[in-house]
Amino acid sequence: HLIGQKDFDAARRYMGETYTQHNPTAADGPEGIRAWIAEFKAAFPEHRYEIKHVIAEGEFVALHLHGMGGPSPNGEAVVDLFRVVNDRVVEHWDVIQPIPGGAENANSMF
Repeated sequence: HLIGQKDFDAARRYMGETYTQHNPTAADGPEGIRAWIAEFKAAFPEHRYEIKHVIAEGEFVALHLHGMGGPSPNGEAVVDLFRVVNDRVVEHWDVIQPIPGGAENANSMF
């Protein structure tokens, strides 16, 4: 809900009471991510993700995503890392890389 549809209210039930944010453009806590999602959705209403990989180990879940319709003309390669405690997301990191127009190899970023 939060990642794909930018629907904070639908995603809130999966978040812990505390939410530690490591993305420097968003404030800590559920209200911080609510504000960030609202701003991003307003700026890029057609933005969407295609999930390429999901990896889970212990408390951590990682998503490898192809972002499209956002700030980069060719999209972005994104890795979101979440820490989950008692079935609730309590912490988030991300790494976002714009996809260039060309590459030095024939391999995809995904």
